[in-house]
This record gives sequence, structure tokens and C-alpha cells, in this order.
Amino acid sequence: MQLKKYITSNHEVLLYNGNPNLYILEELAKGTGDVWHSSLEQGFANCFQDLIYQTAVYWWFLNDIKNQDNCVCWRVNVNAFVVRETVWNQINGLDSQYESSIMSGLDFGYNLLRNQAGIPLNIKGLFPSEENDIQISKQDRYTFFFKNFKRQHPFYMMLRKGIFKFPSEYKAYNQAKKKAVKYVEKTIKPRDLNPIEGKPTVSLVIPTMRRQAYSQILLEDHKNQSYLIKEAVIVDATPEEERNDKYYKNEDFPFDVIVKWQTSKGSCRARNEAIELCSGDYIIFADDDVRVLPDFVENHIRLLQTYKAAACNGLDVMAENVNQDLSDLKKRLAKIEDKRWKVGVSSIFSNANSCVRREVVQELIGNDVNFDGGYGEDADFGLSILKAGHVLLHNPFSPNLHLKPPLGGYRWWGSEAKKKGKKRKIQPWELNKPVKNIVPKPSPTITYGILKHFTPSQIKEWRVKHFFLFLFKGGVKKIPVRLIQLPYKQLQFSKSLQYAKALINLGVRYK
Repeated sequence: MQLKKYITSNHEVLLYNGNPNLYILEELAKGTGDVWHSSLEQGFANCFQDLIYQTAVYWWFLNDIKNQDNCVCWRVNVNAFVVRETVWNQINGLDSQYESSIMSGLDFGYNLLRNQAGIPLNIKGLFPSEENDIQISKQDRYTFFFKNFKRQHPFYMMLRKGIFKFPSEYKAYNQAKKKAVKYVEKTIKPRDLNPIEGKPTVSLVIPTMRRQAYSQILLEDHKNQSYLIKEAVIVDATPEEERNDKYYKNEDFPFDVIVKWQTSKGSCRARNEAIELCSGDYIIFADDDVRVLPDFVENHIRLLQTYKAAACNGLDVMAENVNQDLSDLKKRLAKIEDKRWKVGVSSIFSNANSCVRREVVQELIGNDVNFDGGYGEDADFGLSILKAGHVLLHNPFSPNLHLKPPLGGYRWWGSEAKKKGKKRKIQPWELNKPVKNIVPKPSPTITYGILKHFTPSQIKEWRVKHFFLFLFKGGVKKIPVRLIQLPYKQLQFSKSLQYAKALINLGVRYK
């Protein structure tokens, strides 16, 4: 492929195919993206849904973002795109093992986003709108699966296509199995971080419960930052009789410490109450049981300013025990030095370590409190950032050490969910209809998030794969026992759906 060149005023070389609007390339080059296209206006929206046979509903980017002029999108039209020359050279161009150039473009965008730490963006108006009938051959479909995934995934896809399609699917499966060349890992290098521009202010949010001592340690870490926060906003649900007034004293810190004793239930409500008290230009969300190095805040701001992005997740490093400290974090980072340095679009959001521009947080209002008492609120918030047309990055420059103490914290509600009988505390998601004999699984809030963001056909495939894996993943010897367990597992799944649908009917809530 012979790509044309465009050289910016900063002497950066952009390569392009097709006929882009050259007048906007200058601004795009100053921004977040590595690759730009207009594929969503050219018939590529939500194409290649066969990805459900690998990812089911566990990858945010299975569905394209709607109603946004600019957004993250991996579905690249190979006949109309722009790429930074430095990025193009690092990934060595397109893969030529496909029958069609359309599949080569989709493979290019997919790997850029999911594996190579790249940032592909759909820019409305960059290229003319047009209609394309996207047809992907069976051969290309299986080649993609064999190239990018483990062998059980193309096999599972062949089974799911059904008995009537089996002969032609089996033929394509075998041909691709013989010829497909596995993906070779390539990672785009992070950009050099610029110094902080101006004097942006930063608010730190810490929701906590029965962990005052751990929250205090995090505040002590923030005393030693190269770039000090303006304020720490703590929403603490520790019962009044367990509180200790030696913690959170304003006179002990070079920043404001704002404490609100929480009377509502759940970490989502806690964060929303904290957001209302924040006044910084950026909000850092933290768990109460993390430790951070002195350049933590500075590197969050530098990364967002360098990439001109709205939000990022820091690198979350799990401690081996609760007694580890920052010296242990440095040792852990040294061990992953070769694998650590990648930015790119994040496919998760971490309430333990993230930084978001405050106007974006205000745009989203806050966390959906339907997740309180369960899991999945962080993924929902991160996906909401992307759906609003912003870019969420991974930030390897701002790691934390996650201590994970066995007691305290909002996961107390999660431990209550496993109990039965009178001793069990009613979960917020039960909506005054307590769980009785059948404990719902997966967690109803996880199921709620999936119902909220994915289509009925994708949810159906998720359920099929959920039980397929339950029956067969543990080996042949376990299948008879699991067949006996299957009816109860189905009841648990249906119960989870029942509670999740009740939350869907209730609608998104912030209070």
C-alpha cells in the first residue's frame, strides 16, 4: 500500500489513504489519536459481530459508540484513514494474509486498540460519508480468529454456527488452521510527557468504611507529592461508635481535608457525595487501601495534558501482603520494567487509581448507584466516559500499590451477599425483595451492567457461553457432576437476570 504524506507545522509526518480533509489534520496531530478515520459514516458501524464468539460481552468495544462526532473506534476503513508515521513504522503496516483488504483494515484497527496500545479515533467529517457493504468471508473470519485468539475460540465459533452450516464452516476452519500466522506482539511506545502547563488544581476522592488508618496512610503519601493536591475529600461510612478522631486532622496536612461521614449505603453514593464537594480541575479517584509514589499526581496530570485526554487509569499493582510499602512497590515495578511502558486506550476503569477532568465527571453526573452493594460500577463509569465521546487512557507512569486488607471497606456488602437467613444484611440491589434460598449468580449488578450496555443478541450469546464454559472448562471427568449441577446454576442465573431487570426498569440513579 502506497500511502501519501502530510507534514505538520511541527514537522510530524502523517500518512494517509483516500481523500481526507487536510485542513483538520494539523489539529488532529496535536491531539490524542494515533489513527483517524470516518468509518462509522462509511457503513462500518458494528460490523464483524462474530467477535461475540470470543469476547461475548467482556470487551467494551464490541459495539461502536453512537451519536458522537469524535470517539474511540477500531473499525478502520483501509481505503480512508490517517496514521502517524511513527506509529505505522512500529506496527509494520497491514497484515496481508487476508483475502480482502476490508478484513486487513479491521485487523489493523482491532490489534491497534486491543493489543498494541494504540488510539484509533473516528472523526466525523474527516473523510466523505459513503455506503459500503461489508462482507467478510468464512475464510477471513477463521483466519482472524486463529491469528488473534486461542484455538478453542474458532472451534467454539464453528459449533455455534449450527449444524446446517457445519460443512462449509468446517472447511473454512481447516483451511485457516493450516495457513493462519499467529499475531506477533508489538507495542507502541508512549510519548514523552510534557511538563505541567499552568497550575491546575487537583481533588482527591477517598470513599472508605472501617479503614481510617489505611486512609490516613494514603493522606501521608500525598504530603510527599512533587505536585500537591488542593484537597482530599473523604466520605467515610465507619459507624460512629468505631470512629477515631486522631485521623483526618487538617493541621497535619499541606492541603485541605474535607470529611463527610456517610449515612447512605454504598461506595457509589459515597463517590457521588464526594464529587459534589470537589473544586479541583482534576479529580483523582482512589481506594482507601493504596500507596502511591511521590510523582503520582504529577504524572497523572502530565499524561492527560500531553495526550490531551479526558481521563486515565493508573497502573494498579497488587501487594503480596498488607504490610508491604513503597519500597516493595519499586521492586515490583522493576520486575515488570520491560512490559510496563504502554499507554493506549484502556478497556477498564479503576476507582482505585484514576484521574478524570472535573468537567467530564460533572457531565456524567457521577456513579450509577444501582451498582451499590455489588460489583461493576467502575466499568460502568469508564464505559460512560467513552460513550460521551472522550478518550480513557492507561497510565503506566502513575502506579499504586494495592494492599487489599482482609477486613473493612465497602466490599463488606459483597460478603453479606453470600450469606443466607436472618443474619444477612439486605443488599441495596435487592430493592426490598430479599434473596431467599437461591443466591443469584453472577452478581446482579454485574448482570445489570451487561443489560445496560449490550444488545439482547449479545446477552443471549453471553448466557450460552457462560454455561458452555461451566460444563466443559473443568475437563471431561467433571461433566457428569456439572450436568447434575446445571439446573440449579440456571436458576441462579435467572435470579440474577430478575434482579438486574428490576434495576433496568428503575433506571439510572445517582442518589
